[in-house]
Amino acid sequence: MHKYIIMGSQGSGKGTQAKLLAQDYDLVHISVGDIFRWNIQHHTKLGARVRRLVAAGDLVPDEVVEEVIATRLAQHDWNYGFILDGFPRNHAQAEFFLESYDIDAVIMLEVPEAVVFERALARRLCEKCGVDYNLIQHRPAIPDTCDVCGGRLVPRPDDNPDALRERLEDYHKKTRPVFDLFRGKEILVVADGTLPPDEVQRSIREQLALIPAQGGGA
Repeated sequence: MHKYIIMGSQGSGKGTQAKLLAQDYDLVHISVGDIFRWNIQHHTKLGARVRRLVAAGDLVPDEVVEEVIATRLAQHDWNYGFILDGFPRNHAQAEFFLESYDIDAVIMLEVPEAVVFERALARRLCEKCGVDYNLIQHRPAIPDTCDVCGGRLVPRPDDNPDALRERLEDYHKKTRPVFDLFRGKEILVVADGTLPPDEVQRSIREQLALIPAQGGGA
């Protein structure tokens, strides 16, 4: 069983790298952002609250994120392990999580802010089925149209310059200091997130000493 955390700023490629690991090693990819988007699309109470916060340009409170993660992990459907994307967001959450779960490694993706802005502002989301696109690396066959369901592609509500600056400020203030905790426990691996996705994935797997997945892997 493998239990990983993947961290990095917005647009660092966390979701892409987490999915590649998850599909080849039978891990459950637990993404805070995906959980919030699912709730918004299905008009739950949590979704309504998150939608209001995003519309106001506010960040989702830490206690809400903690509750979402605890509820998701309590499902215990991760027989071969999980890769957690978007949590922890601060030192207190990291300490609590390390006390509760025996984490094998924390993957940190390093990306300069200029690249973060370029990538994040190029992201699109199908408003019908929720599939993610990036106009830099993953363009739809027909502009502004989902390849999967034909739905309209729209920017994420919080992918605008002002919201990005606020999230990056929050990331540098609260989240980056957490890396010192993980580094001290010798479970931190760092990958250059500016490289092509397959090269980033190769670097991660080499540092984690992962046996090539059956069928070849990425």
